[in-house]
Amino acid sequence: MNWLLFWAIAYVLILAVLTLRHVKTGDIEDYLVNRRKTGTLLLVFTTLATFVGGGTSMGLIAMGYESGFAAVGIGVAYVIGFMILAFYAGKIHHEGVKHSLYSFPQYLNRKYLTGNNPHFDRSFTAVVTGVNIFIFFFLLAAQFVGMASILKFVLSIDYATAAVISCLIVIAYTAFAGLSGVIITDALQFILILFMVAFIFIPGINHDTEGLRLLDKLPAEMLNGTYYGIAFLVALPLFIAPSVLVRMDIWQRVLAAKSDKTARSMALWSGAGMLPFYIIFPLVGMAIRLKFGATEAPEDVAWLFLSRHCGEFALGFAIIGIMSALMSSGDSFLNVISISSIRDFSGWTKKHKTSQNKQYIYIRVASIIFGLLALALALLLPEIVNLMVVGIGTIAIFVPITFLALTKGNVMRYRKAALISVISGFICNLVFFILGMKHAGFFEPKSSFIPAFIISLVTLVAGVLIVDHTRPELNKRKN
Repeated sequence: MNWLLFWAIAYVLILAVLTLRHVKTGDIEDYLVNRRKTGTLLLVFTTLATFVGGGTSMGLIAMGYESGFAAVGIGVAYVIGFMILAFYAGKIHHEGVKHSLYSFPQYLNRKYLTGNNPHFDRSFTAVVTGVNIFIFFFLLAAQFVGMASILKFVLSIDYATAAVISCLIVIAYTAFAGLSGVIITDALQFILILFMVAFIFIPGINHDTEGLRLLDKLPAEMLNGTYYGIAFLVALPLFIAPSVLVRMDIWQRVLAAKSDKTARSMALWSGAGMLPFYIIFPLVGMAIRLKFGATEAPEDVAWLFLSRHCGEFALGFAIIGIMSALMSSGDSFLNVISISSIRDFSGWTKKHKTSQNKQYIYIRVASIIFGLLALALALLLPEIVNLMVVGIGTIAIFVPITFLALTKGNVMRYRKAALISVISGFICNLVFFILGMKHAGFFEPKSSFIPAFIISLVTLVAGVLIVDHTRPELNKRKN
């Protein structure tokens, strides 16, 4: 019996039943934020499915194979980040309900846009939404690389064909289901991830490392986390941790919560629940490093592990499980890109209000366009570790202006400083990443977020000080 076909049919049928039963497209609130009625358990499942989903799991497996425990540092940073998010989640949800917010960029637009300076307002919207789209292009492309890396072995096809198939699957589902469908199916996909970890990954790691005893045969820098340098390891909790507060996909979950308390609970439980995965996935890569040496492509390590530790029955389940995990992250990323681009740019013209039906059409068209662009990136840069780390790192440049918006009442007067902060950080990140890719040994490209964060912070602080010094009368105005 073809067990892969069996599991594929079973998964598709369950997915179709859940989608058709729970997805309602009669209300834009359903499509965008699940009517703001999502409970804690579903929010935790969909958040964890995204943060430990296929692209992340395969990225961490590849990173563990390449660098060892340096990958665990990302998980530690995320746990700290979710604790920070828990402090602000209630406030974010409250403002989302009060002002009908649907996305993180929309929040920044409300705080920093003047309403009487169309040129600046459009520039700010374009930069904030554009940079966020850039970030999630990298994360979405990482999902396509992961899916293609599995499909090319399963279907015996080339990487490019596998990447195209992966892209079409994610586009088709995301364009139809919206956030309500993403949340429901993420719960199923997270359950599959749990089964894979419990019955395949943990036993396999234990077997290949002889109860972790063989890990001491790996290079010291893989065991102490310094493979990418001390700066990378130290910067993770300092810069990546607060970046959780500015992720578009996390804001969408917070805004979809049924209450302020639910939003806070989601952050706390998600942070506590993800760390074990960020330890187990790198150990998978390290186990393969012990068995096969350093000659394998990092993107192929997940398949090597699965094929090594699964019979035909379990392998079929594992393939469907990891593909569903990749899809859970892919549909989340594509969903936030499409919604943000349409909702945030919809205010550029105020001649007439866009109807709900047209918004559905525009968002679905955007899903197709952005999905195809992410596919192009996956074909040009099929390196899952770089795609994942650059996407995660670039998010950090929004931390300074977001903390300012959340902690101060009247931030509109700092709007120019905020715009310069984002632009300068983005350019800095891009320059250092390209330098690191072009000139190996000159700079570690995965650490490009460090100077980018510092530049963003310094320019914003300088701008705030200048405004407060030169125009103190603005401090008396209220938003």
